[in-house]
Amino acid sequence: MTLAYWTDITTALFGAPLPEIDTDRDAGCALPSAYAVSDFAAATIGAAGVALGRLGGVAPGAVRVDRRRASLWFDMTLRPDGWDSPDAWDALSANYRARDGWIRLHTNAPHHRAAALRVVAAQPGKDAFAEAIAAWSAADLEDAIVRAGGCAAQLRAPQDWARHPQGRAVRAEPLIHWDQRAAQARHGAVGTPGRPLGRCRVLDLTRILAGPVATRFLAGFGADVLRIDPPGWTEPAVEQEITLGKRCAELDLRAAADRRVFERLLREADILVHGLRPGALAGLGYDTPTLRGLNPDLIDVTLCAYGWTGPWAQRRGFDSLVQMSTGIAAPQGDGDARAPRPLPVQALDHGTGYLMAAAAVQALALREQGRIASARLSLARSAHLLMQCAGSLAPAHPVTLRDDDLAPAPENTHWGPARRVAPPVQVGDWSQHWDRAAGPLRRDPPQWRVE
Repeated sequence: MTLAYWTDITTALFGAPLPEIDTDRDAGCALPSAYAVSDFAAATIGAAGVALGRLGGVAPGAVRVDRRRASLWFDMTLRPDGWDSPDAWDALSANYRARDGWIRLHTNAPHHRAAALRVVAAQPGKDAFAEAIAAWSAADLEDAIVRAGGCAAQLRAPQDWARHPQGRAVRAEPLIHWDQRAAQARHGAVGTPGRPLGRCRVLDLTRILAGPVATRFLAGFGADVLRIDPPGWTEPAVEQEITLGKRCAELDLRAAADRRVFERLLREADILVHGLRPGALAGLGYDTPTLRGLNPDLIDVTLCAYGWTGPWAQRRGFDSLVQMSTGIAAPQGDGDARAPRPLPVQALDHGTGYLMAAAAVQALALREQGRIASARLSLARSAHLLMQCAGSLAPAHPVTLRDDDLAPAPENTHWGPARRVAPPVQVGDWSQHWDRAAGPLRRDPPQWRVE
């Protein structure tokens, strides 16, 4: 049985397809979806494991992925004991029926919520909000909210996205866009005994959710991940997921003193991972030439929502919106009045995150060969890959959480004790474990780990 997506992913990462890794496909377990989401989970996590193995001299055949746990790691992994996680969505983040179709609004961030409220101009309450949206055409409302600085996406059919200028642009892009140059210095191995990334410093400027998944993977194999957030930014619904193993600090990149600290961290970093909207980091004064001036051998791994070319290259977006735009969320069957059918998990975020982690590790391997590689990815290009393979809405063995899927030891998070799903990948003798439990943002000073 062939693992869907494996050839495309390993070719994009390593320049040629690799033999398949060991996965427990015999049970046939899968997440219910029109697309092969569980294969996508196993393939992207497995590729990150293979990249790590290649860096550390472990043969691909010694990389093993637990397919069922890979599927579970594409969702929330923490099970609180005696406390509740915050709601994942703002009350207005939802799919709405417009006059001529469906549209999704993403209002988790306060400024995105404010933009939607300004445009829709409804009476208070979600019912009144939905009623006002029903008078709009989906295309007009999407355009108005985006122009106001908000986030929205109308539901398109896959064939409509294929004809859309942005859909055509995304198809022409590689899954991973590589940029390579000669290293300015010699770099040794980044591993320590038992921790293959134990000497690797990762500066994390990511937001919900793909980028934090990438840096969480790197932290699980020993990397010193330092996440930087601006004043006031919070992600309460996912902090128990995205802060695992990381140190989290605050810097205001508009303040001179904080910029000096940030630039010192950049000079000392091996990898910069960021997912700000294209142009946002440059707008703060840190375009590519500036970054390379501060650290000529910096590995830069980044993502955006809708691709790096085309008319929507600057557009804000999230997994749930890209699913709507690309047609992933289109219902099966006739008629556009039926509600959207999104994926059972945010597979674009998670899959792209693991591809980013794999690219970061592959770049470390290239650095040892005297090459500095940077990588760009996008949710929309990952969506294009996902849509190439069909799944089943009624799999014979749906993935459900069992008690033996949870790690035996509790995790003492900032919010209380919990159990987390056991790691999904084994790389030779290396398994993932995180040295720090999950906790809130901005809890640490902006400095690297003291050895």
